[in-house]
Amino acid sequence: MRPVNLIPPEERPGGRKPMRSGPLAYIVIGALAAAVIAITALVVTENEVAESKAEVAQLQQEQARITAKAQALSAYTQFANVREQRLATVTSLADSRFDWPRVLHELALVMPTDVQLTSLSGSAAPGAGGGGAGIGMRAQIAGPALEMVGCASGQPAVADFIEAVKTIDGVTRVGVPTSTMSGEGGGNATTAGTCGNGRSAQFQLIAAFDAAPVPPAETGEEVAPEATTTASTENSSESSTETTSSESSSTETSSSGESSSGEGGAE
Repeated sequence: MRPVNLIPPEERPGGRKPMRSGPLAYIVIGALAAAVIAITALVVTENEVAESKAEVAQLQQEQARITAKAQALSAYTQFANVREQRLATVTSLADSRFDWPRVLHELALVMPTDVQLTSLSGSAAPGAGGGGAGIGMRAQIAGPALEMVGCASGQPAVADFIEAVKTIDGVTRVGVPTSTMSGEGGGNATTAGTCGNGRSAQFQLIAAFDAAPVPPAETGEEVAPEATTTASTENSSESSTETTSSESSSTETSSSGESSSGEGGAE
């Protein structure tokens, strides 16, 4: 005979029991799990955003502090810039300075006895000092130059003077715009009366120092003072010397007169 199990299937031990509630329970569990994951992700994101905002605020505070410190130290930066500019200006002026006393001393040593200068002008650049002897060739020389106007006993004396000027230390070239004998006519030549009686050679001469540093044009400052000597200066010096001598003589005479009158009174 075949055995028959009379226990209902849902109450039988072991085996798979049929689902009483269906798939709804699994759907609910899945939804709850998804909600937990979403809430966790939202919380983590909010925490990261809060941390980023705090970091931004900290960086802004640090930036403000550094900016304030930089503004407080800006005066020192400006002072350093001014110092560098002044140092550059002084260095440029020192490099472009020209030793005029040495040049004039050497000119006095090589000056011939039969040559007389009526005008002497030295300038570090064309137009520097606002003066000059008015020689047209000066504009063609960018660096220092010595302009001379005068007269000599003759053209050979002028040639000898040119060779003597070339021996001055630093002179690279010598130009002679004009050199004429008195009475022949000569443009800007000086009058013969300033060189004594008789025929004389009137000349204009310019000595260039091309090897010397050229002063900076943008500064507009005079690198070396202009040295100008004229015949009137020599005459005024001689007259002042004579006046001083006469004053000394009168002082001695009055002193001797007072001493004589004092001796007479005592007798």
